[in-house]
Amino acid sequence: MKKTGPVRLAILGTRGIPARYGGFETFAEELALRLAERNVDVTVYCEREAGADQPTLWRGVKLEYLPSPACGPLTTILFDLRCLWHARKGFEVVYMLGYGAAPFCMIPRLWGAKVWLNVDGIEWARAKWGRAAKAYFKAMEWFSTRVPHRIIADAEGIRTHLETRHTLKSPCTVIPYGAPVVDAAPDSELLAEWGLTSGGYNLVVARLEPENHVREIIEGYLAATTALPLIVVGNHRLATSYVESLTAMAGERVRFVGGVYDKVKLTALRWHCRGYFHGHSVGGTNPSLLEALGCGNLVIAHDNPFNREVCGPLGFFFAAPEDIPAIIAMVEGLPEGKVAELRQGAWARIRETYDWDRIANDYYHLLKSELSLWGDTEQ
Repeated sequence: MKKTGPVRLAILGTRGIPARYGGFETFAEELALRLAERNVDVTVYCEREAGADQPTLWRGVKLEYLPSPACGPLTTILFDLRCLWHARKGFEVVYMLGYGAAPFCMIPRLWGAKVWLNVDGIEWARAKWGRAAKAYFKAMEWFSTRVPHRIIADAEGIRTHLETRHTLKSPCTVIPYGAPVVDAAPDSELLAEWGLTSGGYNLVVARLEPENHVREIIEGYLAATTALPLIVVGNHRLATSYVESLTAMAGERVRFVGGVYDKVKLTALRWHCRGYFHGHSVGGTNPSLLEALGCGNLVIAHDNPFNREVCGPLGFFFAAPEDIPAIIAMVEGLPEGKVAELRQGAWARIRETYDWDRIANDYYHLLKSELSLWGDTEQ
């Protein structure tokens, strides 16, 4: 029997759109808006805010609100479970972002929906998790390779990781995240809040967690001879031993400025830095790295397959703190012509590989291919 009318797609696993929180929310927003423009009937599941006036339709995307239970570390998993149950009927495709509730993706399958699951990064490898949590996320990763109809990986490195550790029972498709290109300089006056000038500092933007190698970046930076300060954007008020060990190294050359949640200001900080440090190691295509390339940054990244895949020939890579001083000297010594060439290369890489419209097209064609089992659709 042929399916007629727009394909009905549900996107789960975020706190909701418009995006105000993190990478998954930004991804859901960028994808949902573009698919809605292509006549896909898109619903994004969102957290209900008590007493808030929350719209049910936004720029052509339907918004479905459900209450999120306050259960400590189980909050996200139980919210995902609630969303999966609610979305069990009425959609041709249910797309879950993250694998924390992977076994329960079977629920919409039982009602005939196609289920996609985006595994994101290697969650169990994060240092913040204890032994029980690591074991749980390893089990969820295993379920993510078996329960959905299709696995979505945001990088070839993630697909390789899954194929190395598991026998995949579901096909795995690689579609990365995207980022905008910022090829016009933001107002440098925005830097005055931190007493900075364009090109007069190096930058790192990260959650202050061990797998993001912030300590290694700072240690290497302090061993360098550069006169430029390193500006660290991230919540340094967290009462953890790791954050305390980082802030103990603060001074004139390493300055912690806290989280910067104003997108315009954060873009200005990225765009005007001399070098951008990226230490993330357990994700796939990391949104903050894409945004740095979108700003034309000279990227100094931790040497791992994920960062090399994103940066290609444009990055400078460190494996240990002792690698960093020579890289800083090299980056600060680049002639302006070479800097301009690398900037142009970064913008071209985003346009050619990580453009949101290109990524939405990949999803659109995947939807059409997936739903061929229903026959032709009116799209």
